[in-house]
Amino acid sequence: MDHYQLAQRIRAFRKLKGYTQTELAEEIGVSIAIIGAIERGTRKADPRLIRRIAEALGVEEEEMTSAPERR
Repeated sequence: MDHYQLAQRIRAFRKLKGYTQTELAEEIGVSIAIIGAIERGTRKADPRLIRRIAEALGVEEEEMTSAPERR
């Protein structure tokens, strides 16, 4: 999965959880600028940050990083 697709999934999971970018940033201890850049796809998130985002959003890391199955 490329980082643009990951960005879209992070945004979708964040919105499903009802978090703003600011709330997510505070939850995981990064700046809102980092969350914004990740969600725009202009910054690649390292695996540790992806793990922290997944935990904060209550989803499995694999669910966030794996491409949806096509039927």
